[in-house]
Amino acid sequence: MFDITSAQVRRLPRALTAVAVLALTAGAAHAQKGETVKLAYIDALSGLMGPVGQNQVKTFQFLGEKFNKSNPAGVKFEIVTFDNKLSPAESLNLLKAAADQGIRYIMQGNGSSVALALSDAVAKHNERNPGKEIVYLNYSAVDPDLTNSKCSYWHFRFDADTSMKMEALTTFMKDQADVKKVYLLNQNYAHGHQVAKYAKEMLGRKRPDVQIVGEDLHPLAQVRDFAPYVAKIKASGADTVITGNWGSDLALLVKAANEAGYNGKFFTYYTGVSGTPTALGTGGAGRVFQVAYSHYNMGGQAQKDAEEYNKKFNDDMYTLSVQHIYTLLSQAMANAKSTDPVKVAAAMEGLSVKSFNGEVTMRKTDHQLQQPLFISVWQKADAKYPYSPEKTGMTLAPVKMYDSYVSSTPTSCQMKRP
Repeated sequence: MFDITSAQVRRLPRALTAVAVLALTAGAAHAQKGETVKLAYIDALSGLMGPVGQNQVKTFQFLGEKFNKSNPAGVKFEIVTFDNKLSPAESLNLLKAAADQGIRYIMQGNGSSVALALSDAVAKHNERNPGKEIVYLNYSAVDPDLTNSKCSYWHFRFDADTSMKMEALTTFMKDQADVKKVYLLNQNYAHGHQVAKYAKEMLGRKRPDVQIVGEDLHPLAQVRDFAPYVAKIKASGADTVITGNWGSDLALLVKAANEAGYNGKFFTYYTGVSGTPTALGTGGAGRVFQVAYSHYNMGGQAQKDAEEYNKKFNDDMYTLSVQHIYTLLSQAMANAKSTDPVKVAAAMEGLSVKSFNGEVTMRKTDHQLQQPLFISVWQKADAKYPYSPEKTGMTLAPVKMYDSYVSSTPTSCQMKRP
């Protein structure tokens, strides 16, 4: 094998030119092989939501090790962590720090207020710094505005957004005859507002007989005692609560509900996340439902990975959108024959891959991943669904799967492409 440049090609005899071009092409096909790609993780690693961030960093590292052994592009991924303390302002400082270190891919997911600030900042950075573009990989921030009115070419979402999850959840709820009076309790920021908005809109369309008997918004990651909120829920006569709460805000809510003897149903987005399984214990059996792109009993390689992760960290792996990121990113790099964010972003648009939950597609129109969603219920672990988060003896067992086209929602995105 020999090395040859394009300048040398022009000086070769005509007979050898074709051979030289072939050599150039063969080298380009593996231009990215062996490269180390740094991914900046910008999320909360301290405070009330710190346990969620710490879990997710371990997930990125754990799955990263597996992808480093084998991925279509032949690259090596390296995670660089930044603690944003759940602050949009701090996140913008950390984005600059990551850019100054030459990191071209950033990841964030906890808090749509942070996500909206980052998406805007990345777009502005890329306009001002041609040749140093950054791609934003969003694994959990689910405000629909990120792929609608505030969509950005440089932002890609690997979770299902709030409207997609509510579409699946209300499709399931419309057939639950015992759901008659609903209370909406959510965090007072973009995501919580959207959960309440879409719940009212979609229930109104699918189950106009259902009453919304109460609605509350509370500060994000600040409430330590939810007893007053649970008292209001009980007083309203609600038989069902819909909440998009996550982290400590869901764990402490269900703990307070258990202690107050509230026996209604909970329809949630994040039951499986750190702390909530322990707070639930056996108290919510058959009454707590989750809508998500995965659950704890997926089977196949995802199940094996979850069990290995549990043995290694004595913790549960629940942010499987991380797997989506590695799968699509490495395939896009292979297709682009490059790790350049500009080329990789273009290659990721419209890309379809087989992932742990089926066929998934990064919709070109708005960069929202289209994927199947699952409704699961909190119940005792058994032979069929054995995985027990936080050693509770309980699990999230699937009760319904919705194909991508069922949970998909339209987009108003008018994307400005570079």
